[in-house]
Amino acid sequence: MKHLFRVILAAVVLLGMYSCTDETIGVSITDSVASIIEDSSFVITGHSVLNDRVQMRTTTKMLGDLQAAGYGRVTASAVTMWMPAAAIDTSRLTAQSIDSCRLILRLPKTGGYTGNAQAPMRMDVYSLNKPLPTPIYSDFDVTGYYDKNDLLASESYSPTSGWLEVTDPAYLSSSSSQDTVRVISVPMPVSLGRDVFNAYRDDPSRFASPKTFAELFPGIYITNSYGNGHVLNISATEFNVYFHRHIVVNDTTEVDSSYVQTYMASTPEVVSNNIFHYEIDDAVREMVNAGEAIIAAPAGYEVQLRFPIQDIIDKYKANVGNNQSIINTLTLELPVSVPVTEYNIQPPTYLLMVKTSKKDQFINGDSLVNNKDSFYAVYSVAEKSYVFTGLRDYVINIINNQGGIATEDDFNFTVTPVDVTNYTYPQTYSYYGYSSSSTVVTKISPMVSRPAIARLMLDKAKIKISYSKQIVD
Repeated sequence: MKHLFRVILAAVVLLGMYSCTDETIGVSITDSVASIIEDSSFVITGHSVLNDRVQMRTTTKMLGDLQAAGYGRVTASAVTMWMPAAAIDTSRLTAQSIDSCRLILRLPKTGGYTGNAQAPMRMDVYSLNKPLPTPIYSDFDVTGYYDKNDLLASESYSPTSGWLEVTDPAYLSSSSSQDTVRVISVPMPVSLGRDVFNAYRDDPSRFASPKTFAELFPGIYITNSYGNGHVLNISATEFNVYFHRHIVVNDTTEVDSSYVQTYMASTPEVVSNNIFHYEIDDAVREMVNAGEAIIAAPAGYEVQLRFPIQDIIDKYKANVGNNQSIINTLTLELPVSVPVTEYNIQPPTYLLMVKTSKKDQFINGDSLVNNKDSFYAVYSVAEKSYVFTGLRDYVINIINNQGGIATEDDFNFTVTPVDVTNYTYPQTYSYYGYSSSSTVVTKISPMVSRPAIARLMLDKAKIKISYSKQIVD
């Protein structure tokens, strides 16, 4: 009975999809039997390559110094230019109304750091003396872009310093709702806030774009100057100014009221960059030298794969012959093992699989996956694997547009750790009281959110193709 149901279901699927499919073999006939075939007999191979130079495509910043057995050592600092406020409050104010200034660093409450939260560390903040270049990469040499005499602030910090704050959605690129973050507040020179105030009062047009503003205030360089033991994941960076205004109440009472305004911030519209140095642990290096497929971030290892697409197509065509057929799915499952590391460093949350020839174009163009030559997968903690599910268009494109003959370009893929930014649209309510929300991917960029490591178990990887075949009687 179950076999009969499969045959009937397959026939219905074929009849329903035949008119809209973009890949068929054979001709339609009335008397036929349909079957669904799954094949996972294919082998994938690959090896690790060093990826120590990545282009930043995110405002996320890492800061700190972490050494972990089984992983290695990563040091992280950051540079950023500023997006100026569109307007600065000058009503009944002077530069002397400014009382204090602070650099505000926001970290996710969960996952905001890796390492020992109790390790004492110190950051130094310098002013840049010229705008940053573009494009800019993780091996950027900040020498010549700042002077050690231009120290703006030096502050002790840890992942548990600062305070918890419920943020406004404007600070978050990943959601339309509020979230709780930890805030690290760094005292900055009052003179800097007053300089920005005076510059705006004298010529507001200089604040019209990041380019003109950078001629006045190029940006900052943040670096760890003391201690090691953890790295922070900074999701938002801004410069806040605190001031007072004299107010007369009811024509008799005079009071001073306090206010705060964000004068400038690091946003996607301005150039910012993480500067990484990753010293590979000897155990990791030995695994790579032994041919293991190791993924490590940030700016560590990625894996180059040889995908057996021609074997898949040839076997598919041989099996369906002249019968009518349709490819339902093509998926790749990559199981992983998690190396034993100090601080329990985990695999990347997301992996990007992109044709090697198109990787630079993808990253430089801030692209989203198209499921023809680029795909992404989410790590399953429960299954300890990544599953790339959207490869159907990839194989169909080769069958339809290349006569089923794969080029060298079609075989070679790079798998690299990435950060994926999602946006969740607000809930909507229907007449019947149901609510719903939708989430879309808005950005995919090289992973800089935290240290990560994993071993891809290619010998246990599973490529599975599923297709329906209509057999001629």
